[in-house]
Amino acid sequence: MLATLLKPTSGTALVNGYDIRAHPADVRRSIGIVFQDPSSDDVLTGWENLYLHALMFGVPKHERRQRIQRVLSLVDLQDRADDIVKKYSGGMRRRLELARGLLHNPRILFLDEPTLGLDPQTREHIWEYIENLAKAEKVTIIITTHYMDEADRLCDRVAIIDHGRIVALDTPSALKTKIGGEIVKLRVRSPNLENLKDLDYVVSMDQSGNTLLLTVKNASAHLQEILSMIGQVDSVEVRTPTLNDVFLNYTGREIREESGEGGISERIARVRRGR
Repeated sequence: MLATLLKPTSGTALVNGYDIRAHPADVRRSIGIVFQDPSSDDVLTGWENLYLHALMFGVPKHERRQRIQRVLSLVDLQDRADDIVKKYSGGMRRRLELARGLLHNPRILFLDEPTLGLDPQTREHIWEYIENLAKAEKVTIIITTHYMDEADRLCDRVAIIDHGRIVALDTPSALKTKIGGEIVKLRVRSPNLENLKDLDYVVSMDQSGNTLLLTVKNASAHLQEILSMIGQVDSVEVRTPTLNDVFLNYTGREIREESGEGGISERIARVRRGR
């Protein structure tokens, strides 16, 4: 809806000051989009893809070559500009589409699952490009992702969306703080949990089979007492909360059926980078 691909059933929104219902063309001129699935033409070269995009977005003729060279430089594809996109790796293709999304100088850039299916090394490089783009281009970037480590690294703010509603919205550090303590993961046999319910420093408990997850205030000070109450324990792990823990805290741990909604409307959105 923010990209004007769908009309809202009710309400409206402003993107770069433009109403998505009343001024969709102005919204489209203000934004760039990198879709989850590849959308560049693989029988054209990287340069030709960018040139076609420049024509479609009305980039002035005298600026086209300079802008294309600039965005190719941003994503380190100058040496492969004349290669057919069919010969690009997945990471190179994603970088080309990042360059294309920036070519017309958008104020807001939407990245839909930007590292889906990429190997860890390529993901790391894409993250670096995104961070550099936000700083160099002074552009607001909105990312949708299922990778919590990606959201944690890139976010200024995170929105967790569950069943179409924002259930949490804050900085990553603030969201993790709201968990209320450290995470204690125990492998237990026939645990006695009744006594734990009366402990004021145990914020929450969640058991799945032989695995017990506790959220504990000042866990290091209270771990000995917890272990003495539970019974036989096979292993103990104590760690600080992650965005995975935050996500599960707000959405539950049950397995969800695929909704088929996909992409930009998915669960966790990285909001606002740059301005």
